[in-house]
Amino acid sequence: MAKVTVPSNQQAEEFQISPDYVRISIAAAIELGLRPGRINRCSCNCINLLQNYPEGCYANCTYCGLARERPGHPEDNTFIRVAWPLYPTDLVAEKIAEHEEKFGVGRVCIAQVQDHRAYDDLVDMTKRVKRQAPAVPLSALVSATTLNEERLHVIKEAGADIIGVGLDAVTEDLFDETRGKKAKGPHNWDYHWKIIRAARDIYGPMKVNCHLIVGLGETDKELVDMFYGLKAEQIAGYLFAFNPEPDTAMQDIARAPIHRMRRIQLVKHLIENEGLQREALTFDENGFISRLDAPDTMVEVAVNTGLPFMTNGCPDRAGEVACNRPYGSYRPGEEYRDYPFAPDMNDIVVIRQQMKLEEVWANLSLPKSSVELPVLT
Repeated sequence: MAKVTVPSNQQAEEFQISPDYVRISIAAAIELGLRPGRINRCSCNCINLLQNYPEGCYANCTYCGLARERPGHPEDNTFIRVAWPLYPTDLVAEKIAEHEEKFGVGRVCIAQVQDHRAYDDLVDMTKRVKRQAPAVPLSALVSATTLNEERLHVIKEAGADIIGVGLDAVTEDLFDETRGKKAKGPHNWDYHWKIIRAARDIYGPMKVNCHLIVGLGETDKELVDMFYGLKAEQIAGYLFAFNPEPDTAMQDIARAPIHRMRRIQLVKHLIENEGLQREALTFDENGFISRLDAPDTMVEVAVNTGLPFMTNGCPDRAGEVACNRPYGSYRPGEEYRDYPFAPDMNDIVVIRQQMKLEEVWANLSLPKSSVELPVLT
């Protein structure tokens, strides 16, 4: 009997697996000309890629659209509420090379899922991209559970210059509840930190980053403690906003209020860039920021630049943020949780209103060097 062959474009997506196929964010697909469309007010500076397997992801993170126990077919799942269309890896690599030649590409990021094939395929896919576009910086967003120190070296040799780790939760208890044993997941807090610190030693200062999600159930104090800890170890922290995914275990959990997100963004910026001291922050009995004692010029200048409220992400060759993740924390038409471009003065007005900082300044009989924040509930 003759062997029946089916063209790849007619095969079910479950057979189009990594390393030969890769998912790409909608924004990146538009940027490379693989999908029609336009991105409002900005371009996609980082080509974000995601591994694809028929089983989806073996992890079971309670907030993630790729979670093992989320109903439906893996190919229908989303990641940070964004659809990721599937293309041949070599085609994507060719498109990256073409775009680099014509316009430049800020960075490529290849994200692992939790799968026994994920490490080998990450190395393979990294090499494919680097063969086509050797000058483009490349990050590996890894699943720490799949790695060891030797594998970190191999990933670097393949061409990745930055390692990202999705820590997400900022305390061990919350990590266990959302990603570890209590979530029926494979991840372990201590092992994640072992890989993070090993990567820091191998890749160097500020060449390793931890993704942190605001709104999983943590307090402001716990976030602030993480910011100071990462700064001390010269590890970058990148903020994400929790945005509930349908059919996940946390689908009914509300997002953090926008004023909380804005204040956390501001405080993180002041800690990392202005040397804000711990004693400048006071927390209420629930662990939320109740007072910020900082020079008025420090706060005003930071807010007016708009920088604290932009997307955190890996840099391009010039040191500017490349990974701006349009629509990663919000839907088109929704308020920006993080700005994928530099906010203009009209945006700053909106940010001030959202943060409620100026209102409190105006209504308190305190010097401007003491900014009182209302207690968050």
